[in-house]
Amino acid sequence: MEKIDKSQMVKKFGAHEKDTGSSKVQVAILTERINTLTEHFSTHKKDHHSRLGLLKMVGKRRRHLDYLKKKDVSVYQSLIQALGIRK
Repeated sequence: MEKIDKSQMVKKFGAHEKDTGSSKVQVAILTERINTLTEHFSTHKKDHHSRLGLLKMVGKRRRHLDYLKKKDVSVYQSLIQALGIRK
């Protein structure tokens, strides 16, 4: 597992270098954390405490994506395409 480099995610998806609060950046960071935890569960099947955190992250990402879809559909579609999210 690799550590998530948030500064690279901000550079790629943010409007400027200090843009950590926009929904695009938050969805990108959450997606990386979700992918890392998913790999973690392949070896640690009984880690239910982290699984609860994963479910909360998935819900938070879904809410951010719903907000983006409501505000600007083209940004939403380009983001899920770039991140490889299945929706």
